[in-house]
Amino acid sequence: MINVLKNFLDNKSIDGYIVPKNDEFFSEYSLPNRLKLISNFSGSAGMAIILKNRNLLFIDGRYILQAKIECGNIFEIFEVPKIKPSDVIKKKLNLGFDPKLFTEINLKSNFKDSCNLIPINDNPIDQIYNLKNNNRIKEFFNLNEKSVGESINSKLNILFSILKRKKIENIFISAPENCAWLLNIRGFDNPNSPIPNCQIILNKNKNIYFFSDIKKISKIKNISNYKKIKFCEFIDFAKIINSLKGKNFSIDRNSCSIFNKSVIMSKFNILNEIDPCYGLKAIKNPTEIKNMIDAHVSDGVALTKFLFWMKKKKKLSLKEMDAEKKLEKFRRKNKNFLYPSFNTIAGSGPNGAIIHYRANKFSNRKINIKDIFLCDSGGQYKYGTTDVTRTICFSKPNTKVKNIFTRVLKGHIAVFTTNLNRINTGKDIDKRARFFLKKVNLDYSHGTGHGVGHFLNVHEGPQAISKYNNVKILPGMILSNEPGYYKERRFGIRIENLVYVKKDKKNISFENLTLAPIDTDLINFKMLTIKEKKYLNNYHLDIYSKIAKFLNSSERKWLTSLI
Repeated sequence: MINVLKNFLDNKSIDGYIVPKNDEFFSEYSLPNRLKLISNFSGSAGMAIILKNRNLLFIDGRYILQAKIECGNIFEIFEVPKIKPSDVIKKKLNLGFDPKLFTEINLKSNFKDSCNLIPINDNPIDQIYNLKNNNRIKEFFNLNEKSVGESINSKLNILFSILKRKKIENIFISAPENCAWLLNIRGFDNPNSPIPNCQIILNKNKNIYFFSDIKKISKIKNISNYKKIKFCEFIDFAKIINSLKGKNFSIDRNSCSIFNKSVIMSKFNILNEIDPCYGLKAIKNPTEIKNMIDAHVSDGVALTKFLFWMKKKKKLSLKEMDAEKKLEKFRRKNKNFLYPSFNTIAGSGPNGAIIHYRANKFSNRKINIKDIFLCDSGGQYKYGTTDVTRTICFSKPNTKVKNIFTRVLKGHIAVFTTNLNRINTGKDIDKRARFFLKKVNLDYSHGTGHGVGHFLNVHEGPQAISKYNNVKILPGMILSNEPGYYKERRFGIRIENLVYVKKDKKNISFENLTLAPIDTDLINFKMLTIKEKKYLNNYHLDIYSKIAKFLNSSERKWLTSLI
């Protein structure tokens, strides 16, 4: 099919075409996945550039090994941000792109002035594969105030007050997850998140224009009896823009497409702001925190049963996909479990070194008793989102592996025990996670933590624990804590908990949400301090106190042995 795309280049008199992973809503788990169709790369982030004589793939460090396996014989692979397209494309080439799939900031960041970027409205991949919107028409649904802890009117009033203070006359909420949060609605348009594909315009007169597939809205038409909401098709976007009054229009630079920006620019002065919903949504209210705690108790029961089952198998005859299915079976025993929050990563031995590995019928490896097994998984529950990674062994591991695992654990504990009154940005916390690995010249090529939504996306900003994130960590935020280490073709290690930020009087600290035992067989206890041993003991005690009543006697006995 790449050859068909190359013929398209000749017909359009361009030198290349840019293919992103995202759809027009910039969702992480979006359909259709044009990047996978053209490259076979199945990771959750990336971008391809198809030239007449070269095929280039730009991905971050999480996916290097995966990309080499999936498409390395067809594509040249580059790791961003170390190498960007502007570093590779030196000539003034003419590159086509779909303006509905890119933001201006994305193009500028990746290409600078290295080439001529030419918008092409008719996406050639859609034509080649005859892609249509084949989503099942499943309607959006409302969440009641008791489920989310805050009414729609309360959220809208806060947003309208922000617009008034900043003298913003109109605002475009382009990220569907922000629309979902603002109006307390959810949907079925993403495979792993309850996201409704929709966008909103609000103006200073408190009118709301809700854009979506009109066939999906019958259940939400009386949203909180809000009188000033008008439901529109996406095709009506330009017509609505032309009907609005005022001089300025606020857009979010990270989720407003070039196509939509150009429509708005035809009439208004653009204010490139960050959508205020991101910051508001990141601070979970007490109801949301309680729901997340409850979801993690349910998830902890499933995970503990699964880990016990895996550890106590007398003779391993499992393959990776068997383990993946067994874990989901444990989760499905809970009536509030809906579906996985992302594709489970179940990697044994060398597959565990592929950071975002997904087992398939070709890679589905038998789990060897000498393997290190890494399992990263999560669930969408009513009403909470989980994400957890555990690494386990089935026989006595060698000293080198134990020492590395212990350094990862020390980094994990260092993140949790951070004094957030003094160290309160993801950038500074990230250094603590890597400290013990870097002492022996080891590191990992992904961030230490990402924000998490409440019954929304498993990956949500603006908060994160990474080398580049300067967002202040505030009470109510939820993040992952997941340092790791990966030895190519040998093994992978990652320990991941979700945590929330708790405020007790003047003290701000992390509290664990995840309730899943850590494999003590992989720990070199001589490397742990007294405080670290105390943390581990207290963590396992906390797990026991919260989920023991849901376990059988053998599972309880095993959990007790870790304390």
